[in-house]
Amino acid sequence: MLKQFLNLKLSQKLSPQQIQLMKLIQLPTQAFEQRLLEEMNENPALEAGKEDEYEADEFANEDYDDYDDAESDRIEADDINIDEYLSDDDTPDYKTQVNNYSEDEERETPFASPISFHQDLINQLNTFILNDEEREIAEFLVGSIDDMGYIRRSVPDIVDDMAFTQGIYTDEAMVEKMMTVIHELEPSGVGARDLQECLLLQLKHKTPTEYVDLAIDIIENQFDAFTKKHYDKLLQKYSVSNEQLKKAIHEIERLNPKPGGSFTGNNKVTENVVPDFAIRIVDGELELTLNGRNAPSLHVSKDYQEMMQTYKDSRDKSAAQKDAVQFIKQKLDSAKWFIDAIRQRQETLFVTMNAIMHYQEEYFLDGDETKLKPMILKDIADMVGLDISTISRVANSKYVETPYGTKLIKEFFSEAMKNDQGEDVSTLEIKKILQNTIEEEDKKKPLPDDQLAEILKEKGYPIARRTIAKYREQLDIPVARMRKKI
Repeated sequence: MLKQFLNLKLSQKLSPQQIQLMKLIQLPTQAFEQRLLEEMNENPALEAGKEDEYEADEFANEDYDDYDDAESDRIEADDINIDEYLSDDDTPDYKTQVNNYSEDEERETPFASPISFHQDLINQLNTFILNDEEREIAEFLVGSIDDMGYIRRSVPDIVDDMAFTQGIYTDEAMVEKMMTVIHELEPSGVGARDLQECLLLQLKHKTPTEYVDLAIDIIENQFDAFTKKHYDKLLQKYSVSNEQLKKAIHEIERLNPKPGGSFTGNNKVTENVVPDFAIRIVDGELELTLNGRNAPSLHVSKDYQEMMQTYKDSRDKSAAQKDAVQFIKQKLDSAKWFIDAIRQRQETLFVTMNAIMHYQEEYFLDGDETKLKPMILKDIADMVGLDISTISRVANSKYVETPYGTKLIKEFFSEAMKNDQGEDVSTLEIKKILQNTIEEEDKKKPLPDDQLAEILKEKGYPIARRTIAKYREQLDIPVARMRKKI
């Protein structure tokens, strides 16, 4: 049985220009410069530098609609929520990397060195005297090392893998023999099967001392007690003083648990953060500036404008000329739109950051993080009259240089919580007080989460133990047992 339904839906279509404007707003300084270069390479009607005075507005009001019905009005995107159009531009994950590029931006990645981590290990192998079989096995083992410097596969699996994938037939004894060669490579600890072996390899490469020997014994025979920080058990086991154990533990703490991760020649991206804004304090007042690289001088090509004018003045207009002028007009319109879009981008960035600066004025004047006020995207959107999605795109990938360091703008946003006076306070303020409390604790008796909750309650912040645990994890602070020192 068929049924008919009447369904009303209010929707608003965005033009390609509006979507491109939003993408321009999202780009931080470096990515914006790359986008600008691409546009200038693609459009010869767009030129850098200031335009001569006599030609500034000469063709500003020219009407070429005889050849194209498309409109080139100012882009009005202030009140449009465009999330559904830009689903590929979601908020980046700032805990893993700084996303200074949009998904469709071609990235130029600087490397710290042209030699990879694994190639460096192969080069080191060349200094050992090995026969052909040994070299094949050693190189296979190097290829099995992950980016952190570990071989996380069992010897039997490696033997099988070499036979099936490389046609190298050997036994476990030979693989173990070549494993000892790998363990001689730098950085020390590379090729370990687990953390315990990694630490042992590094300790055994150290100059033997009383404390290094004790550290080796602890890792070799009391690893579980060490990882759980059962120092009383270790003191009793080895019959040593607190000071002796403390120095042995210090030897262990100086080791690198991820030897591959510290190699400067691996293919890790070098992050270059360029501030998009700068805030200065001048005569007790805040002063905001936009990075000049976001405000390039551009103008429409005079040659292209003159070609268009020549065609308009021509009496004989052939079909070929019409095709040519259509191309010229398209390039002129595109150049004018891009210049206007850049100006709107500048305005949007500046008014948004200016609102954030004044909203958090107390913080920017003295740098005290406890003075950061609760602030959500809607607060700033209401102040400047822009859509929340636009504010998000400004905040998520932009940096501001302040007297207290370069900060990701996203970090100034936080939810509100009530203190014991019923006042709204920022969760950032609570996290800072929690961090300070943990830093001041007695490291011999670290404070568990329930005691931290009591202390914050006494300070005027009544929050639950589970909230303490959540904030502690967000601050990358381990549980009390793991913060214990001798």
